[in-house]
Amino acid sequence: MKFYLKVALIAIFITSTFMLPNNAMAQAGGSAVPFLLISPDARASGMGETGTAIADDINAIYWNPGGLAFLDYFPAVGNREENPYTQVALSFSPWLPQFNADLYYSYATVGRYFEDLDGTVAFNFIFMNLGEFTRTAENGQVLGKFISNEFSVGLSYGTIVAPDLGVGFQLRYIQSNLTPTSAQTGGEAGVGISASFDLGVLWKPSDIDFLGIKDKLSLGLNLQNVGPKVTYIRESDPLPTTLRIGTAMNVYKDEFNDLKFAIDFSKLLVKRDENGSDALPLSLVSAWQNPGAEWAFGVEYWYERVLALRAGYFTEPAALGNRQYWNFGAGVRYDIFSLDFSFINTIEENHPLANTMRFSLLIDFDS
Repeated sequence: MKFYLKVALIAIFITSTFMLPNNAMAQAGGSAVPFLLISPDARASGMGETGTAIADDINAIYWNPGGLAFLDYFPAVGNREENPYTQVALSFSPWLPQFNADLYYSYATVGRYFEDLDGTVAFNFIFMNLGEFTRTAENGQVLGKFISNEFSVGLSYGTIVAPDLGVGFQLRYIQSNLTPTSAQTGGEAGVGISASFDLGVLWKPSDIDFLGIKDKLSLGLNLQNVGPKVTYIRESDPLPTTLRIGTAMNVYKDEFNDLKFAIDFSKLLVKRDENGSDALPLSLVSAWQNPGAEWAFGVEYWYERVLALRAGYFTEPAALGNRQYWNFGAGVRYDIFSLDFSFINTIEENHPLANTMRFSLLIDFDS
């Protein structure tokens, strides 16, 4: 008796439905472990999945590790030598609720500014539960059940290299457990292991006073999930290497109000055809032959830095899956706690992402 290969493929299909739909897999080139592309925080999700140029809290570890460079002091105090900045972020989301498949996504990260390192160091953990599956023999006999999951562990660092320029990177261990190891299968199993790195840059121009953009504009770039392929049994799939470029602007800010707009562009740098997939670094170039890219637009309004309202729009061309949806969110801040909520309103009826909600908690510490 043996595990059917289709068990692993079903698990891959389930995770791919929310990030890389079927036609995208065929036309744009699929990837393994797409859970790495899920935005972890409800704040950025509520803004249409934008965050590359904002990256002003510890969730920068996902959106742009270059943003970690600017988290060097506790904002309410402003003295990094006496009050180094420490922040914890937690997030949870029941995933694809329409499927009732017990899928969920959870995320945790903690970071702190270290004067000796002249930068912020952050630790990150992501866990994706893929649900329960049934193991069968070749004759169809049920042999038991098992739970599939995927997770990653990351370590990041960001530092200032110029008064208005921050750079950062993340190193990540990735493990995908689609089917368990079994003596009956000769040790073969749908378990894949890989490692990757991210490299981010965030520029917040402070000396440019053109058209009033001084201290209002930010530009970010993040190349993420760069690493070797993940191998399941005899099938190898590339990581979801992605290039993100974003810009954000504080269009209005006074004592009580803070209004910000953001735009993100993202391109999956995975090239696959009938001959297989291109390996790094060739895929970083050849993937630009794939049609289209993803665009996200978001707006955030804060009142007295206590109550936030957010909205955004995400779109991609038909060649990539034709996902289009509105995002809405809200946030409230009390003392050292910030609680955020987001909701996806899909344009297409009965879309797998419809009614997906995310909750995230941010905790600031004056350590």
